[in-house]
Amino acid sequence: MTAATNIPDARPPSRLATFLELRAPLDWATILLRAPQLLSAPRGDGRPIMLLPGYGTDEASMRPLGRYLRFLGYDVYDWGMGRNRGDVDGCVAAIGDRVAEIHAQLDGEPLTLIGWSLGGVIARETARLYESFVREVITLGTPIIGGPKYTAAAERFAKSANIDLDEFELEVHARNSAGIRQPVTSIYSRLDGVVGWRASVDTYNRQARNIEVYSSHFGIGANGRVWRLIAEILGGRST
Repeated sequence: MTAATNIPDARPPSRLATFLELRAPLDWATILLRAPQLLSAPRGDGRPIMLLPGYGTDEASMRPLGRYLRFLGYDVYDWGMGRNRGDVDGCVAAIGDRVAEIHAQLDGEPLTLIGWSLGGVIARETARLYESFVREVITLGTPIIGGPKYTAAAERFAKSANIDLDEFELEVHARNSAGIRQPVTSIYSRLDGVVGWRASVDTYNRQARNIEVYSSHFGIGANGRVWRLIAEILGGRST
């Protein structure tokens, strides 16, 4: 951590890791390879779960996972906002309203939020700001530290959004330092070619679990091992 701000150390992914994102289809294939493990995973208890897609993607990217979770017995909701265009504050406000509405419809039952990449940032902020409506957060390859600073698209994002990456990192650090009270799990990969893996490790919350997997960034949400982990987390099994 840096002495001045105590921001955890992180760095962008290597160029080799970014190039190896081409292997994402191999991660998708692990769903078939791990089919016996997926079929024998702990069954769900019907709790509500909302899936939040990554930057530039929409609900379709999370629907395979959603179908699997419904198979297990969970009540799965799309985030209902179409493509994730990167407006974190706007998305958090909208998702906060949506989880509050669902919470009321379900007689006060809180939701579990599962977010892929930037969707995980939105899930964490929603949990922090709308605490009573969120039961638990699980993130997949999410840039917890630094915002976009430690991603492969850092410079391009900084130019398009006209932001200073160092200043933005301080803002993100301040938000993270406020903490999250709910159970929170970060699933990450050292092979991630989009988000530097150190930036995906949650060192802010004592209750946080950080679980390493073998996956690309573009495959982590459709990886058989990750799906099994999610089923175990939701089922209350230790990992």
